[in-house]
Amino acid sequence: MLDYIIVGSGLGGIAFAETLLQKNKSFVVFDNHSQNSSRIAGGLYNPVILKRFSQVWEANKQLEIAAHFYQRIEKKLAVQVDFKMPIYRKFFSVEEQNNWFAASDKPALAPFLSTTIVHTKYKSIDAPLGYGEVLHTGYLDTTIFLDFYLSYLREEFLLKEEAFDYAQLVTKEDYLVYKDCEARHIVFAEGFGMHSNPFFNHLPLDGTKGELFVIKAPDLDLDVIINTSVFILPLGNDLFKVGATYNWEDKSNNPTEEGKQELISRIKEIISCDFEIIEHFAGVRPTVKDRRPLLGTHNHYKNIHILNGLGTRGVMLAPAMALDLYAYIEEGVPLDKAVDIKRYALTS
Repeated sequence: MLDYIIVGSGLGGIAFAETLLQKNKSFVVFDNHSQNSSRIAGGLYNPVILKRFSQVWEANKQLEIAAHFYQRIEKKLAVQVDFKMPIYRKFFSVEEQNNWFAASDKPALAPFLSTTIVHTKYKSIDAPLGYGEVLHTGYLDTTIFLDFYLSYLREEFLLKEEAFDYAQLVTKEDYLVYKDCEARHIVFAEGFGMHSNPFFNHLPLDGTKGELFVIKAPDLDLDVIINTSVFILPLGNDLFKVGATYNWEDKSNNPTEEGKQELISRIKEIISCDFEIIEHFAGVRPTVKDRRPLLGTHNHYKNIHILNGLGTRGVMLAPAMALDLYAYIEEGVPLDKAVDIKRYALTS
């Protein structure tokens, strides 16, 4: 009998799988790769919400756990996935500069906001008022991370690449049966696919569509991430990832002309050089109205659990949330009330 079945192999599912490996637990992962938000994500990790100059919830804890987690993955898979890189917030007014300095005086934000205005000149970007530098930032190359980790799971015969059929899940007193698998627990980490899950589709997972570009801009010379109304992330070889849009109505993974024009308009507000769109992609982020993840156990079935709702901050959240869910299931450590699905009254 296995210890776990995991459904979903995005950032959440993989973080939980790696946690189980570290704890010497057995498992198998099911995924038909229908959800792509982890793969197309910007991948940035940033402890500060720059629109409001406020700290990301539990940023210190998440950054520390994530740093060790991705370092361990890099060593294990012999590939670099975590790229440390400063994020520069371009100032558009003296008022924005003042707001930055006011925020940097706050104890929670002081470790993350440099008090020195950066006046580095970047080709094709006009920034007379300079930039504010966010510290302890970078990005995860989510495509490489997922590709290498899924290859590892395949080699270890831990991945079943097929759709999960909820109707075939049979619950027993102390274990579960799914087709030819028996397991003590099952964890659903399906992202926006949760809407098809009869055990958890009552939870308020909104889903927010995001569209991104990869552009080629030979006359843009950047060695940092610029973050204003969109982020511009240098990938090397004159390529840059740019994003992202936010659409709360469209729940498809299809790039749109509307999203394309919005991104083009925002890019032109920041850079003055020509650029070519190399790729245009889209995905639906698993977002929750209160901006907190969805962790916990089904109220009727003690062996059925969820790890979802990582939203736009999956890179930072996934390792910490996987650890928290594991400690909750295996050791009885209570979940933070902010993430526990008990905060929502069940309707089914």
